[in-house]
Amino acid sequence: MNESERKVMQITPKSADFSKWYVEIVQKAELADYTPMKGMMVIRPHGYAVWENIQKGLDQRIKAAGHVNAYFPLFIPEGFLKKEAEHVKGFSPEVAWVTIGGKEELEERLAVRPTSEAIIGYMYAKWIKSWRDLPVLINQWANIVRWEKVTRPFLRTTEFLWQEGHTCHETAEEGEAETLAILALYREFCESELAIPVLSGRKSLSEKFAGASMTYAIEALMSDGKALQMGTSHNLGQHFSKAFDIKFEDRGQTLQYVWQTSWGMTTRTIGALIMVHGDDSGLRFPPRIAPVQVVVVPISIGKWRETVLPTAEAVADGLQKAGLRAVIDAREEMTPGWKFSEYEMRGVPLRVEIGPRDVQAGQAVLVRRDTRAKETVPLASLGARVPALLDEIQAGLLAQARAFLEANIRDAADYTAFKDIIEDKRGFVRAPWCGDEACEARIKAETMATIRVIPLDEKEAGTSEPCVACGAKGQVLAYFARAY
Repeated sequence: MNESERKVMQITPKSADFSKWYVEIVQKAELADYTPMKGMMVIRPHGYAVWENIQKGLDQRIKAAGHVNAYFPLFIPEGFLKKEAEHVKGFSPEVAWVTIGGKEELEERLAVRPTSEAIIGYMYAKWIKSWRDLPVLINQWANIVRWEKVTRPFLRTTEFLWQEGHTCHETAEEGEAETLAILALYREFCESELAIPVLSGRKSLSEKFAGASMTYAIEALMSDGKALQMGTSHNLGQHFSKAFDIKFEDRGQTLQYVWQTSWGMTTRTIGALIMVHGDDSGLRFPPRIAPVQVVVVPISIGKWRETVLPTAEAVADGLQKAGLRAVIDAREEMTPGWKFSEYEMRGVPLRVEIGPRDVQAGQAVLVRRDTRAKETVPLASLGARVPALLDEIQAGLLAQARAFLEANIRDAADYTAFKDIIEDKRGFVRAPWCGDEACEARIKAETMATIRVIPLDEKEAGTSEPCVACGAKGQVLAYFARAY
């Protein structure tokens, strides 16, 4: 690869400027691009293919758990948001409003949905009359608009894509069980499909969703030591059902308010894939989520179109028929070295190189994106070896990410140690907390670290040690971190 070719794919090293590295990968790997509208991005085909694979895997799991998909309006009347005062308090700074339709000023402003509890609550009040109508288990795939001040592609944008589940139940126990079941579903999805290990638990009351009785979340650790919230599951209790009068006649013929949940994951998962797995050469996609799992590159030497290309095409065709997302790159205008760099940048998990000598020997060279390890495999064995190697890559990326996570969870014996870890090492700090919101706010103000999760396991979360910040009796062991 010559110098001009190298510059095409060159990016800023992670260690030099993590933020610049991230943005360069997003653009050079053609995941997304900026638009004239502040904070809004175009998700390009390569990036949208990742989202489609995320959608597919998550949608299958959501439906297998008994949920169905529906779609609700983009616009929400202002009066609906005012019905739930805490909901408005939580979202009004980020809401975009529509005041004119065509040439006429609207009698009532319409909010561009920042989330859908309000409109869905109104509809559920129409649909639910009896215990026989429960549970309602509905999910929707939609776009959301929140007027963010500071934005970054995928991680925080004015408009983003997500799924949001909204369920209704007869009892508080059923609502809590649903909330925790979705939390477990999200965790399994992240670790199985995205190869991203997570911590799961509940949020502190100050960090919970506006209007929820309790918020649960999964948190991942990015390779710069900051946390990223990957998904949330909210037990809404009867907060919204009382605001929107969602009642049902119970089995004893008494009117009751339903118990609700809501939960979601967004396109920020693509940002997590970049920051957890990416390196100085670009993306490293886990095979299960990669738009292209295998690229076949014929080595263009001599009369390669006659000697090499037919074999390379046969290999690509065989992999496609085996159900793999495989492509062949037979462009003449690009050198093999340029192609190698391009597909490394784009995160293709496995490269198959076939040159004239390989054809003569009846073999191909397989190159892993995650470790760059090479192995020579007989052409006749590719059908078995390639899928097995993709499984190894998937497991390897998860193992690498898990080792990084575990190495960056540290215990803080006192506040000085806490601040030193947050400032110098980052990662998660596990520390006793007294449960006082004022103490939590002080930690945030002084260190920019927040409570990411409190473990669900009482034995893991419980502590008798003094609070790391104030010295009062500790109530729980919490995981703190700076976060995106």
